[in-house]
Amino acid sequence: MFKAVSPKIDFLKMEKEIFEWWNKNQIMQKYLDRNTGASKTFSFIDGPITANNPMGAHHAWGRSYKDLFQRFKAMQGFDQRFQNGFDGQGLWIEVEVEKELGLGSKREIEAFGIDKFVNLCKERVRKFSEIITNQSIRLGYWMHWDNSYHTMSDENNYTIWKFLKECHNRGWIYEGNDVMPWCPRCGTGLSQHEIVTEGYKEIQHPGLYVKFPLIDIDEAAEFLLVWTTTPWTLPSNVAAAVNPEKIYSKVAQNDQIFFVAKDLIKSTIAKEGKFTILDEMYGKSLVGKAYRTPFEELNVQKGIKHHIVEWDEVSETEGTGIVHIAPGAGKDDLALARKLGLPIIASIDESGNFIDGFGDFTNQNVYDVNRPIYQSLREKNIFYRLDSYLHRYPVCWRCDSELVFRIVDEWFISMNELRHMIAKVTKKINWVPSFGMDRELDWLRNMDDWMISKKRYYGLALPIYKCSCGHIEIIGSKDELKEKAISGWDSFSEQSPHRPWIDNVKIQCTACSKPISRIQDVGNAWLDAGIVPFSTLNYTDDPDYWRKWFPADWISESFPGQFRNWFYSLLTMSTVLENTEPFKTVFSYALMRDEKGEEMHKSKGNAIWFEDAADKMGVDCMRWLYMKHNPAANLNFGYHNADEVRRQFIIPLWNVYSFFTTYANIDEYNPNQLAPKISDRSQLDQWILSELNSMINSVTTSLEKFEPDTAARTIESFVEILSNWYVRRGRRRFWKEGRVEGKNVDQDKLSAYSTLHECLLTMSKLLAPFMPFLSESMYQNLSGSLKTSKQSVHLESYPISNSNLIDEKLSKAIRLAMKLSSLGRAARNNANIKVRQPLDSVQIKLRESIEIELLPEISEQLKDELNIKNINIIENPTEVMDISIKPNMALLGPRLGKEVRNLLEELKRTDPLEIHSKIQNEDKIELAGHEIIPGELEIIGKGKEGFSATEENNYVVAITTKLTSSLINEGIAREIVHRIQTMRKNAGFEITDYIETFYFGDNEIVSAIADNKNYFSRETLSEKLINEIPPTNAFSEEQIFDGLKVTLGIVRI
Repeated sequence: MFKAVSPKIDFLKMEKEIFEWWNKNQIMQKYLDRNTGASKTFSFIDGPITANNPMGAHHAWGRSYKDLFQRFKAMQGFDQRFQNGFDGQGLWIEVEVEKELGLGSKREIEAFGIDKFVNLCKERVRKFSEIITNQSIRLGYWMHWDNSYHTMSDENNYTIWKFLKECHNRGWIYEGNDVMPWCPRCGTGLSQHEIVTEGYKEIQHPGLYVKFPLIDIDEAAEFLLVWTTTPWTLPSNVAAAVNPEKIYSKVAQNDQIFFVAKDLIKSTIAKEGKFTILDEMYGKSLVGKAYRTPFEELNVQKGIKHHIVEWDEVSETEGTGIVHIAPGAGKDDLALARKLGLPIIASIDESGNFIDGFGDFTNQNVYDVNRPIYQSLREKNIFYRLDSYLHRYPVCWRCDSELVFRIVDEWFISMNELRHMIAKVTKKINWVPSFGMDRELDWLRNMDDWMISKKRYYGLALPIYKCSCGHIEIIGSKDELKEKAISGWDSFSEQSPHRPWIDNVKIQCTACSKPISRIQDVGNAWLDAGIVPFSTLNYTDDPDYWRKWFPADWISESFPGQFRNWFYSLLTMSTVLENTEPFKTVFSYALMRDEKGEEMHKSKGNAIWFEDAADKMGVDCMRWLYMKHNPAANLNFGYHNADEVRRQFIIPLWNVYSFFTTYANIDEYNPNQLAPKISDRSQLDQWILSELNSMINSVTTSLEKFEPDTAARTIESFVEILSNWYVRRGRRRFWKEGRVEGKNVDQDKLSAYSTLHECLLTMSKLLAPFMPFLSESMYQNLSGSLKTSKQSVHLESYPISNSNLIDEKLSKAIRLAMKLSSLGRAARNNANIKVRQPLDSVQIKLRESIEIELLPEISEQLKDELNIKNINIIENPTEVMDISIKPNMALLGPRLGKEVRNLLEELKRTDPLEIHSKIQNEDKIELAGHEIIPGELEIIGKGKEGFSATEENNYVVAITTKLTSSLINEGIAREIVHRIQTMRKNAGFEITDYIETFYFGDNEIVSAIADNKNYFSRETLSEKLINEIPPTNAFSEEQIFDGLKVTLGIVRI
């Protein structure tokens, strides 16, 4: 016996019960240990999740993929490591701890104590690691949770030292002076990787137009008109740039003369009123002219001669065509300055405050100086206009502050040689989706050198020792540091390699013998995550273990950012250390959006936390929503989408399962008894087993190719045909009289139970990696009495397809029956004829002649599905329908203009059947010299008198609409049966209860029941049909349909 399965299941309650059963029986541990020592391995390296906040629904998406493929490989017998990773160093941790402590600057951190601050960062990581662990287990994500790796671990940090040492030995590490994106609030620079990935927002900035007075000229009041969106950079101006090959205009306006790019006059000068163009010249003729900078009075400007320079990068798309150059505040400006030998003025400190030499601006913050700058420009009469300018501008991805560009000393890894080496490694990898390789290679071609330093506190302590003599030494291990330490080792040796403890250690300069300290910078956080294929696999301590699991067979993370971050850092570090790929396949996926397709943000109120989703949707529903989605496209996630998953897939599957257990218990079906041979079972059984094994093959292939959405859609399609064809068409086999055990067994009924049980049990195994809770619930019930069952579905093997059971011809025949039935039902709907009303015949035009051979196999199914008596094959659709061709003027008119008339005239002269045939066969159509584009001509088909017809993909199905009295009578009987069955359910009768049926009403109904007694009794389990007013003990209802009235009553016997 099976446990009773209610069709109205509380999935959340079920998940909780399964979760408790797993814990009680230690199923997760048994699953993790099941393949230990197996001959085949599957190596997965986890991209570490940031242990800084609880999981969101977007984290659960990626972790569901990881669990899916590890479960799949576990069920295939692969040994695995099951190691989760936590990312726990860097600015994102620091910012949250600063918020908790109420600290607002680096000075306040130092006053609080770097040691206490770093320890609190570590505590925060440990806290959220535990929270995320529990959430992941709730998701059904099974890993060795007591063996998670941490990027803050000593092993991880020291392995990065080894990588940096190798880079140094090859001459790739250098200290550079460059303009970098800088966060004044966090007091640190951000690398190109961080900015390009997620660091831009739409921001409204000033669009300031300033007059730069020309000097050493004959005429008075001539100006360069300059435009900037960063007014704070004007005090650092050293030059003005023009494009030498673009045309500039000399324009008179309001007794002043301006130089501006010719193509930008309309958007600049014209907005201020009347003007006169005096002259035109190429930009190169302006080069060398001297001008007076707006803030020449500042000490930092003393001695600088300002003049116009040429620059090919100056564009005519916005601004004025004349660019103000401030090398200390712009990366491109700095490159130009170094090329032309221009002076460089640094303006702000790490907090964004102006340094000495800037007069009244000194100590003012970069965010606060715009108004004083406008005021000064107005007083000097060089303020022209101020607009508002909306554009994408970089912000700090952790604190959301607008970034500024500041010239700083930072440490870099040179990519000149390395980028080509990485590219070769990249091409050896299987990228899913395939466009991933092109994106990675494009990044490698265009990226700058990798900035690896940050001027912060909690993170990788860069093992760089720089002496005042200029010598640089990089330490490659803890042992090397101990060997070279001349002081501070004792106070550090028991500590982790973090600030402030490591800062106590000094070494001796090998060039000049002076004691030197480590630079105070910490490392870029992507160094932490990129080293894990080495640090987590005991690269330095156990080479044999490392070789067993390296490279990883598979990794996975979201692609929008990771091409430039994790994937890139993995590739770089593996190329440096081993010059080989760190993973064989990378599977990536897009971004999560809300149900409207908008970005999710806490501030917008549309972000969904994991626990909220799990408690409202259920974990299995979430996972299926993730798995069926195309990973290359953004996922619109929300509660309505989850409802659709339940309605379209989970509930239909559960209803089939409930149907099976309900009738199996009634008939006391025992799955251990010998099932009839497949060859002795019905065509319907053989067909669904063929489809089952085809599905197993397709799903397995899709998962082997890392295509979860294809696998999920294949499973959904199978559940659809299992429910809406196999069970619906075969339900009478379960209802009918007959034994399935003991003597006089009804072999057909036993075949039905055995077949459906096999389908559902196989489905539970097939679904186990996708939906661990529901699959376990089904498996426990379906396999409980089987001698071959495992303790858990997650200790089972993944189903293997039996190719001997796949019958392609039979599958094609049944799918043809489904197609024709669908078209036939559409024809009924068009004629407004109910399915329960029998009809005389259906006329069918098939697409392929070979399909005629299949028709005898499905003729009885078609008759039953369409409730018709006869099937007729036709060769020409005009036998049952009139065909006309309608031009789609909304498409043709705009494309052809006046010539559309000639086309319409030729269309009138052309045989519609000829065009119809070409459209159906997708042949080329040409009218009046124009090739027709799909959609420009529409087929209009209408059934001839006496027929209702539908056409699709060259199939035509037409039903006869004429009804005889005999057909009408049978239709009435079928309608009454349907209503009696509904009354049985409403009365609370059991499926097996026999009844007496009373009826009293119009003569047409009485006659219909009398003419169809056997059918009526069989379908409703009526022992007696009594033409009387129902007695008082009967469950009675008055029924009205098609203008007929009858009182029905049923009494349980």
